[in-house]
Amino acid sequence: MSAIVSSLNRRPRHERRVVITGIGVVAPLGHAVESVWQNLLAGTSGVRPTKGFDASTFPTSFSAQVRGYDYRSFVNRPELHEGVGSNTAFALGAASQAWTSAGLDHFDGIQRQRLGIYLGSGEGSLDFENFVASNLASWDTKLCAVNGAKWAAESLKRLSAIREIEQEPNMPLTHLAMEFEAAGPAYNCLTACAASTQAIGEATEILRRGDADVMLTGGAHTMIHPLGVTGFNRLTALSTRNDSPQSASRPFSIDRNGFVLGEGSGMLILETMDHATSRGAPILAEIAGYGSSADAFRITDMHPEGRGPASAMRLALADAGLGPEDIDYISAHGTGTHENDSIESRAIKTVFGAHAKHVPISSIKSMMGHLIAAAGAVEAIVCVLALRDQILPPTINLNRPDPQCDLDYVPNKARNADVQVTLSNSFGFGGQNDTLIITKGSTR
Repeated sequence: MSAIVSSLNRRPRHERRVVITGIGVVAPLGHAVESVWQNLLAGTSGVRPTKGFDASTFPTSFSAQVRGYDYRSFVNRPELHEGVGSNTAFALGAASQAWTSAGLDHFDGIQRQRLGIYLGSGEGSLDFENFVASNLASWDTKLCAVNGAKWAAESLKRLSAIREIEQEPNMPLTHLAMEFEAAGPAYNCLTACAASTQAIGEATEILRRGDADVMLTGGAHTMIHPLGVTGFNRLTALSTRNDSPQSASRPFSIDRNGFVLGEGSGMLILETMDHATSRGAPILAEIAGYGSSADAFRITDMHPEGRGPASAMRLALADAGLGPEDIDYISAHGTGTHENDSIESRAIKTVFGAHAKHVPISSIKSMMGHLIAAAGAVEAIVCVLALRDQILPPTINLNRPDPQCDLDYVPNKARNADVQVTLSNSFGFGGQNDTLIITKGSTR
C-alpha cells in the first residue's frame, strides 16, 4: 500500500483547482460563522435539556438544539419557503451567509446553468403528534391492527401535505435551487454522518471535470425528534448523562458514554480557481484532496482495525499529492462513543505513523453535539477558520484521557498553531468514510 500511495503522491496537480470562496453556519452555538467560531474557541457547550417535545421519559433528555432562529431574516424571497421543515430552514440561513460571504450577492455575471448544488442533507422534523394521533384513532382493538380506511380519513384531517413533503431530505436542495436560481448539476446524498463531507468532495469533482463553475455545497439535518432520539437510544449510541448535559459529550475520554444529538447546517461556496479569480472573489481556502471508502463490514459497527477510515485518509492525501507529515491539524469525527474514538485514533496512527503523535486533533462535537448529515460541512468550515486565524478549537470535557486514545486532542483550551494544511474526517453508519484535505487559499 505504501508504494502505491507514494506513487500516487507524485502525480501532477489537478488541472482545475477548487477553492472555497464563501461559508455559512447555523448551529447550536450561533446563527453566524463568527459567533459560532468564537464560541468554539471559548470552549462553550451548546448542549441543553431538549425542548420542542417532552423528552423527560427518554433515556437521553438533552441535545444541542438551534435556538431563537428564524430563516426569514436570511432570504430574499420568503414567500417561496413557507412551511419548510427545520432541515431546509437551517440550510437557507447557512447558504445565504455563504452566498454573501462569497460576494455573489453583488455579482451579476454568474451563468445559472453553471451554478450547481450538491448537498448531504437529512430529513426535517417529523409531524410526530399528528402522525401518532392518526395511528391511535384508527387502531382496531379487536383485530389488533390499524384500520386502513379509518387511518386515511384521520390522516387527511390531521396531517398537512406541505409539512409531510417538507420532511424529505431532498427538499433543502429544492428550496436552495429556487432561492439562488441554481439550474446546474443538482444532487443530494444521505450517507449518514459522512453525508456533507461526501457532498463537498463530490462537488469538488464536478468542478474539476468542468461541469460547473460554482457549486453550493454542504448539509443540513435534525434528528432531534421522538423517533430520532428513540432510534439512537435503542442503539445505545447516545450519552445518558442527564444530570450534566454540558459535559456529556466527551470524545476521547475514558468515561465517554455516547454522543449528543445536535442539529443545524453548514454551507460552502466552491468555485474553480479561474472563475473565482476572474471575478475577484475572496479565496478562503482550497479543497486539495478528497477520499471516500466503505468499511464493507457491518451497518452499525466500524471495522475494528479502522481499515475504512484509514483508506479514506490515504486516498485524500494521495489526491492532494501530500504525505502525512504535511498535515498540521486533523478535525476528527470524534463522536464520543467508545468504538468511534478508539478506532479513529487507531486509523490515524496507521496512516500517520510516527507523525500521529505530533499532529493536533480535536472534535468540535464536544461542544455542539453531532449534527449528523450536517456535521462534516460545519467541521470543514472550522478547518477554513483554523487556517485563517492560525488557532485550533479544543476538545472540551477531556479530563480523563483514554489510554487507547493517546494522541494530542487539544484538550479543553484553544491553541495557537502554524496551520497550512488540514484534514477533516467523517464516518457514517453503514460504513461510509470520507476525508477532505483543506489548505490555505493561494492563487499560485
